[in-house]
Amino acid sequence: MGIAVRSEIRFILNGDVVHLSDVPPALTLLDYLRLQRHMTGTKEGCAEGDCGACTVLVGRLTGDGLVYESVNACIRFMGSLDACHVVTIEHLGGLNDRLHPVQQAMVDHHGSQCGFCTPGIVMSLYGLWLETPKADAPLIEKTLQGNLCRCTGYEAILNAARAMGDTDNGGDKLVVTHEAVRDRLAQWRDGSRVDIDTSGGKVLVPGSVDDLASILEAHPEATIVAGSTDVGLWVTKHMKDIAPAVFINHLNELQSITETPEGFTFGAGVTYSDAFSIMARHYPTMGAFWDRIGGAQVRNMGTIGGNIANGSPIGDTPPPLIALGASLTLRKGSASRTLPLEDFFIDYGKQDRQPGEFVVSVHVPKLPEGEDFAAYKISKRRDEDISAVCGAFRIALDDTGTVSTARIAFGGMAATPKRAVAVETALIGQPWTEASVKAAMAAFDDDYTPLSDWRASAAYRMLASKNLLMRFHLETQGEKVQVSRHDNALAEV
Repeated sequence: MGIAVRSEIRFILNGDVVHLSDVPPALTLLDYLRLQRHMTGTKEGCAEGDCGACTVLVGRLTGDGLVYESVNACIRFMGSLDACHVVTIEHLGGLNDRLHPVQQAMVDHHGSQCGFCTPGIVMSLYGLWLETPKADAPLIEKTLQGNLCRCTGYEAILNAARAMGDTDNGGDKLVVTHEAVRDRLAQWRDGSRVDIDTSGGKVLVPGSVDDLASILEAHPEATIVAGSTDVGLWVTKHMKDIAPAVFINHLNELQSITETPEGFTFGAGVTYSDAFSIMARHYPTMGAFWDRIGGAQVRNMGTIGGNIANGSPIGDTPPPLIALGASLTLRKGSASRTLPLEDFFIDYGKQDRQPGEFVVSVHVPKLPEGEDFAAYKISKRRDEDISAVCGAFRIALDDTGTVSTARIAFGGMAATPKRAVAVETALIGQPWTEASVKAAMAAFDDDYTPLSDWRASAAYRMLASKNLLMRFHLETQGEKVQVSRHDNALAEV
């Protein structure tokens, strides 16, 4: 018996139930809101997920129930919203013509000047207020990483964020309607496939992972869209045709996290936000590193599998995962295969993924007791910036303090994320001393030939990479290297 097929997506927009059958693959949530619904509170600033002016909340069903997350509407495609609840700034109107407590706090503490970015900031703070009304300063700052404001200098906004916790969230509309919305979305999760043909191309939303495999066998040329934090820019900046587009962000089968004595297996659809607690808890330095992958909106949308599958040489997750010895599982039809993650990257823009094949999961081994590991990101600004250089280091010593194994991987230094095999060889068998590390630095020239671009020169990248090795050594000796607290400066060693 075949799978049920329907030709519309169903979602809730604030308080309205929407059935939409005209859904071109490249239609973004921002354009739908502003151009089709004339809901202009959500603003377009950068159209690439950087500034946060377009921030809305999207409620989705997870293993933990209905979860609301801040997302960038400018790069979120409508095809990804089946069985979701979209919440915009227009939803926040208070009772009896009063402002919402988050809006009132922004007014009281002068958190808005020109006001263009304000709706997005309010929506980010609204999401925080729903989860943690009385948030501390670090959590507030983390929440606002993805919202830029030219006017206020942020202090007034931070004051407003602290003040909004004075009002309890129990009577909020999303809290009151939570169960009803959850039940409606669950009812829509009926396992059917969405298949929509429009003048802009075909949209496909598989009913299951098995259905996804079938779709990709029939449409091996399709663009697989998970979090769209990269594919979104293909459309908004490069005007690329992504049809037919297959949207997979709803597939709970790809969002599982499994722990065994050997390690963790992350489904390809696990978002950065969902993976944070495990990465921060089990792998030293990965908490601070993970928090520098985009802003909160990007981490809520972007997926580990997507970051790997697009093959970018400056993707943040491959270098640390390669250093940890991760492996990748792919599927085509009913057949699956597993390979070391480092072997997946062949050349610039080329990965070991056949037409119709997709990433299922990535397995990350636990760090053996006694081994040292660290990952560092170098970028022009601390938050919400793309790496110029990303380095990850893992070292094991024998009883004499001699290096027995070493795994070092970098992004931004070659056409692909790549291990520093010559550096590893130079370290293995040597005492883990400053002299040995300095001697091994010369081997970077054998491993990498970096390019110069607007993010960094080749000379800077090479020097930064060598210095990061020394930084890693010093930190394993208990020394604190004087750089910014989020590792966004070149270590002086």
